[in-house]
Amino acid sequence: MNINIDLNDLKERAKDLAQTGVAKALELTDTGVSKAKQLAEISKLKVLNLSEQDAIRRAYMDLGRLYYAERGSAPEAAYADLCDKITRSKAQIQVNEQRIADLKSSGNLTDEEVEHACESDFEDADWEYVGNTPTEDTAPQADADAEAEADAADFEEPEVKTDDQV
Repeated sequence: MNINIDLNDLKERAKDLAQTGVAKALELTDTGVSKAKQLAEISKLKVLNLSEQDAIRRAYMDLGRLYYAERGSAPEAAYADLCDKITRSKAQIQVNEQRIADLKSSGNLTDEEVEHACESDFEDADWEYVGNTPTEDTAPQADADAEAEADAADFEEPEVKTDDQV
């Protein structure tokens, strides 16, 4: 009889262990599903933030274009250096375009030949300065660019509500 009691006791313990195992498995599954939902929501919010950051970047560019169009010839002191840089760059582009036209005409080059050559040049370019060397004002501009990026990074992100919060 002692064997039967031990065998029944063993059955009960095995049953309890199996039930405990099933309960733990369900708990782990629920935890995994919950974490997967949270990670999916985080990913969704990060994509939304990237979209909003792109919208901010486009708005900053539009704002800059509008300011330059309206005030570029007589900017406020804080914007004078940047407006001057844009004006100089536009003038350099005109000089470069004229030189391209001169080279095309003197070499009897077609637009297709130039475009094909430029495509391969752009692929192989290491993007160093062509023609002119950098001036001393490159460092202050790098500082201004870094400051503008820091200002953009400080911009407070809008609160995004999740499906659960709506």
